[in-house]
Amino acid sequence: MTRHGDVHQVEQAGSLTSDVVIAGGGPAGLAAALSFAREGWRVSVVEKAPPGVLESPSFDGREIALTHHTVHWLKQHGVWDHIPAEAVCPLEVARVESGRLGGQPLIFHAPGIVPGSAADDEVPDGEPLGFLVANHLIRRALHQAVRRTEGITLLCQTGVTGFQAGREMVQVSLSDGRAMQARLLVGADGRFSRIREMAGIGAIVHDFSMSILVCRMRHLTPHDNTALQWFDERQTIALLPVAPDGGMGDISSLVLTLPPDDIARLRVAAPDDFNAEITRRTDERLGLLRVMSDRITYPLKAVYAHRFHAPRVALIGDAAVGMHPITAHGFNFGIRGQETLVQELSAGPGDPGDAASLQRFERRHRKATFPLFAATNAIAVAYTRDDGPFPLARRAGLMLANRLAPFKKAVTRMLMDPV
Repeated sequence: MTRHGDVHQVEQAGSLTSDVVIAGGGPAGLAAALSFAREGWRVSVVEKAPPGVLESPSFDGREIALTHHTVHWLKQHGVWDHIPAEAVCPLEVARVESGRLGGQPLIFHAPGIVPGSAADDEVPDGEPLGFLVANHLIRRALHQAVRRTEGITLLCQTGVTGFQAGREMVQVSLSDGRAMQARLLVGADGRFSRIREMAGIGAIVHDFSMSILVCRMRHLTPHDNTALQWFDERQTIALLPVAPDGGMGDISSLVLTLPPDDIARLRVAAPDDFNAEITRRTDERLGLLRVMSDRITYPLKAVYAHRFHAPRVALIGDAAVGMHPITAHGFNFGIRGQETLVQELSAGPGDPGDAASLQRFERRHRKATFPLFAATNAIAVAYTRDDGPFPLARRAGLMLANRLAPFKKAVTRMLMDPV
């Protein structure tokens, strides 16, 4: 393990000193703590939630599509072993549709599932497109890995209330009245980041004026490890395959996008009424659907920070880039972002707040994320408008894309993100 600098984590007279302070104990923040600690830097993670929330996070409805690169990172940092193997669902097929049943879908197969289906030197043959794992299981595994890693301290039920960046250090004020001194403050505190705001960094916020409802549904028709993204009239539906639990039939994760009033109504609807409506909305393609989890709702907003760093400050995760969920890449970009940050800082002069290293991080992460962010927002708008020529243009676009082998190969490579 490489040791950078000589700042150690100590507590004296109500103050803390560390190499790096991370605001936010979500997936991006915990992943960054593991990456920094692996390079020999001492890290403090400041998280508002109590310890029990990190130790045993509750089900939040989100199924995360992990790329091969992300899984490789999780294995390298001792996280993957804490995820139950039986809870991992391989993703073999991704299917995109527009309009009612009968139109030609755009289908992406894992290489080797169908002869000639996008296999090339960069995309491994015989491997799935990705792996679906419940978000709360990933968060729990990250926490377990953090607890076993030397050089990381978790400060729970505490928040960052302010900071002042100096030439060599950043002074951080905590909600419990203590002060911290570090060489870098990392904002990993979500789409509506207080660290980003306090650093004076603006952001593009795209409010789609829609809400999302997520839950698990049981059905007798097999899902065949296929993820469906369906842009229908006045609704967007995703059905994501979930690993079997030993019960009768298969399980899929429903991701339903509708106007906020409709989502609010469905969240509290009686189970039988909810099941009937969701079965109708999905055209019974998986037969009768029965809800088997809490129904959880989220506002649909995408965020892109104007900058990813300020003096002695860096932004990662949703604080930097909060993607529309149709990309299925938000979590993966969070892992990529913190990995890029630590790589660039490790290649620098040994100062985790080095300005030139932070600039290199921003250039790399912006290049990796902005094209997809912009394209996704444009697609999301076009695919959720049902007036004028939009429905016909969507179906024509899917038919054309389905015939373009280079396009399908490129998307397959993006979905898998090979190591």
